[in-house]
Amino acid sequence: MTTVRLCDLKHPSLKFCNRTAREVFFARHGLDWRRFVFEGLPAAELEATGDAMALAVVAAAKEREAREAASGARYG
Repeated sequence: MTTVRLCDLKHPSLKFCNRTAREVFFARHGLDWRRFVFEGLPAAELEATGDAMALAVVAAAKEREAREAASGARYG
């Protein structure tokens, strides 16, 4: 199961800012910003929104997890 973390929001190809994510995206979809910052969120929660921004962040998270698995590194 992929966990989307704050670092995924900062992926260079996305150019999303915390303020917009928190005040617009998370508020609009009823997602818990604080939980996201401290624990991350399951990719399925973001995918369920169907939002293009969410899908892009999930793709970045999956890419990060694949890199971590290949290198033996782990987030956090």
